[in-house]
Amino acid sequence: MTDTVISVKELRKSYGQVTAVDGLDLEIPRGQMVAILGPNGAGKSTLLNMVLGLLSPDSGTLEVLGGPPKQAVAQGRVGAMLQEADLVEEVTVGELISAVVALYPQGREVGKLLSDTGLTSLRGRRLGKLSGGQKQRVRFALAIAGSPDLYVLDEPTVGLDVESRRDFWREVASLAEMGGTVLFATHYLAEAEAYADRIVLLANGRVVADGSVATIRSMVPFRLVECTLTDPDDGKLSGLPGVTSAELRGERVTLRTTDSDATLFALMAAYPDAHDIDVGGVDLEDAFVTLTHEEN
Repeated sequence: MTDTVISVKELRKSYGQVTAVDGLDLEIPRGQMVAILGPNGAGKSTLLNMVLGLLSPDSGTLEVLGGPPKQAVAQGRVGAMLQEADLVEEVTVGELISAVVALYPQGREVGKLLSDTGLTSLRGRRLGKLSGGQKQRVRFALAIAGSPDLYVLDEPTVGLDVESRRDFWREVASLAEMGGTVLFATHYLAEAEAYADRIVLLANGRVVADGSVATIRSMVPFRLVECTLTDPDDGKLSGLPGVTSAELRGERVTLRTTDSDATLFALMAAYPDAHDIDVGGVDLEDAFVTLTHEEN
């Protein structure tokens, strides 16, 4: 059994004059939770669709579990949860999940699957009567019904409330702990920051950053200085040494700086009453905006 679940080399895909994936290289080993991030049009969904065999690349190579993507899918080794996946609204939750489980050689026990995905109480309800969040849970149950080796999740928590999101990610984390590989795309950067082992950041169809959350954050060449000031002056703060931008929210100030020491010394000289001072690195959202903006 290969330790490489997804192998991508010089992958390209265009739609007419629009290049969606542009010479992309990527290796994903077994057992990782990998978040694919990027702005709209970065190539995330195109990449996931090629991994699932729903699209064919124009050039380059793509292997999933040691062979063509369609082969891995046909063998039941890939589970998918897509943004747009219609459900048969006339059948019940239990009927649909039982039917899908029966298709797999290693299908999960239906009762346990319903319990793990929070669907036990909805077993007898028709799909057409479910809320958007409940339908998302059904889609997740279908994705994991066959105990696959690879889970591909595209915006999986859209429509879920906060508690359901936490339950969802706990279940996903348990899949990775048991040796499954999880590849997911999300616009909720806090989820990627909290749960991904690795971030792959795309822009214009190319990988612009790849590594742990800490690695991605360290690629941004500025830090944040936050403090509380009485009567802060935007122009004065923006002119402090090293400051590239100043954000004011009432008396709370956030300064982005390329030299936090110089900024802090100048800040204290200009505002001796500054308090609640915090100096730290950027979060994933700041890194996301900076790195993808540089690519554009």
